[in-house]
Amino acid sequence: MPLPDPDLCYRALASRDARFDGWFFAGVTSTGIFCRPSCPATKPRRENTRFYPSAAAAINAGFRACLRCRPDAVPGSPEWNVRTDVVARGMRLIASGIESVDHLAQQLGYSTRQLGRLFTAELGVGPLAVARTQRAQTARILIETTAMPFTEVAFAAGFSSIRQFNDTIRAIFGRTPSELRQRAGNRPDSTAGITLRLPYRSPLDSDTLFAFLAARAIPGIEQFTANGYRRVLTLAHGTGIVELTPQPGHIHCRLALADVRDLAVAVARVRRLCDLDADPVAIDEALSEDPALAPSIRNHPGMRLPGAADPHELAIRAVLGQQISVAAARTLARRLAERYGTPLDVEQQGLTRQFPTAEALASADSSDWPMPIRRRQTLQILCAALADGEVRLDAGADPHEAQREMMALPGIGPWTASYITIRALSAPDTFLSGDLGVRRGAAAIGLPSNPRELATYAERWRPYRSYAVFHLWNALTYSTQGEPT
Repeated sequence: MPLPDPDLCYRALASRDARFDGWFFAGVTSTGIFCRPSCPATKPRRENTRFYPSAAAAINAGFRACLRCRPDAVPGSPEWNVRTDVVARGMRLIASGIESVDHLAQQLGYSTRQLGRLFTAELGVGPLAVARTQRAQTARILIETTAMPFTEVAFAAGFSSIRQFNDTIRAIFGRTPSELRQRAGNRPDSTAGITLRLPYRSPLDSDTLFAFLAARAIPGIEQFTANGYRRVLTLAHGTGIVELTPQPGHIHCRLALADVRDLAVAVARVRRLCDLDADPVAIDEALSEDPALAPSIRNHPGMRLPGAADPHELAIRAVLGQQISVAAARTLARRLAERYGTPLDVEQQGLTRQFPTAEALASADSSDWPMPIRRRQTLQILCAALADGEVRLDAGADPHEAQREMMALPGIGPWTASYITIRALSAPDTFLSGDLGVRRGAAAIGLPSNPRELATYAERWRPYRSYAVFHLWNALTYSTQGEPT
């Protein structure tokens, strides 16, 4: 990711332009601190300012994170969602809590040396330094929002020793763990879970985002209340409950985790669910160049791609939704969840169970499932492919490769594979030209409804065709999720 022109960076810093948060970081040599562009602190002199493409690069250069603007907690660069290259996929895996650089290289199919060269060329540092910054951010959250002993914080955040934990926290934040907790000024209630502010780039059309999720919410797994959206998370070390409430400039997030080692993964999933790392200004400006879409963008600035709290769950639900209404698909999902989902140890205010795993559904007797035989077969073939890794939908998956893998399975066609790619992998430039709702939405605003003609027309919306899909769906009320695969 090339660093913007230094003079442009300084102008953005001087004007505290939040649109550049996550795109670059500014180190101030006179203080030894690095900041996000929108930091409210006094503007530094130009000759004292250095610019870096990542927080890890600024830390590697010897700067400490500003405790006022929290540059380690800014929305991630939207580049990592738009791009599908190795570094972008690696960044998504690191954000999702990948265990080690060796494991990262294995997942991406590169040697650790090759990966180091690619990361350094893009970010100024290797993947180890990026992962170190991620661990420090996870540790800071636990230090400031929980009463956990520091020994537990260290190992939950992925540090191999207490000494490494203490040294890293002091190097990055300029304070000891005790000083960070004291500075936070609160006495966390250990029973209240972890409370976070998840920042985003404004604007955010939270009404449309949450309405989409609400229409598909499965009782017992998802819930909408006066406080917002709640759901069960299935994580590597146990379950979690997340509650999300939109606020100006951030999403208020409460997490109750069975094991805090899952914190980084849970936060990454929630950010992708709500598409919080998107650059809505760039997306809206690009799409509004088409006069046909401009009215929708004026009425719904900052529309996001509803993602997936669990990619496997989303893929299963996409197959359940083939050729039927949203309401009918939700009913089918609820029935499967009640039958095959693992119950929670204790009901959580209406949340009762996890969504069934791909492994559980792949091996189940499907003879009495209330759906056509071919769809039952397709669903179990997909679940088996997900369970054995034949189809990858993790944060490091290549969206184009994932589509090819899915379409090689019987019963998975372009609509299903594309829909899964958009929502499970947050792919920003996938178009559903054959979708009935998209075609009707296009016709409603005077665009071609013929799939071939519409696909040709949609080329002008690159690289944000997925966002155009949601604007077209929003153009009218439709009753079916899609057409036959």
